Amino acid sequence: MKWLRGFGRFWWDFVIGDDWLAAVLVAIAIGITAAVAHSHLTAWWLMPVAALLVLWLSLRRAIRSA
Repeated sequence: MKWLRGFGRFWWDFVIGDDWLAAVLVAIAIGITAAVAHSHLTAWWLMPVAALLVLWLSLRRAIRSA
């Protein structure tokens, strides 16, 4: 059981890290990209735009809290 808890903590820290909001926004962006791609529209540009937006929001929150 100890190794399972360690494994879970590793993945939680790897995916969520310090900013849970960024992880949630990336998950939402992945879902939106999948939905757009499933409707046979061009969706390759959505993830780079979403990544830049999430990065900007995350940095803005970090600067305000410092």
